[in-house]
Amino acid sequence: MCHCEEIPNEVRDDEAISEQFEDRMTESERIDTEPQSIWDLLPEDFPYEDEGCELWPHCLTCPFPYCIKEEPWGKEKFLKTQRARRMMALKKKGKSNEEIARIFQVSVRTVQRGLKAVKTGMSNPP
Repeated sequence: MCHCEEIPNEVRDDEAISEQFEDRMTESERIDTEPQSIWDLLPEDFPYEDEGCELWPHCLTCPFPYCIKEEPWGKEKFLKTQRARRMMALKKKGKSNEEIARIFQVSVRTVQRGLKAVKTGMSNPP
């Protein structure tokens, strides 16, 4: 009993072409077309070196939930957030916006935006 009615024509045609192609291939061609990739290795065989980045020394112990280098402008956002928090700490110690601007070598307006971002909890200060 043939079940050809159940299989769409496109699938049967693709399978037939694939079988004909494989029949014509020599053994060496089959070996050459098989993907040999380092990414196919088992985890214990993969030559991984945990080098980290300039923000954290080891990837496997990094405190970030995802790699900051993979996010667009991730490193820059992180560094600006850290700078804004340091600005806020100086502001709490009684420094004026002008003094903070001189310390960080930025404009007074940049200090104002950074302080506002920290106050409102924004994750992307200027």
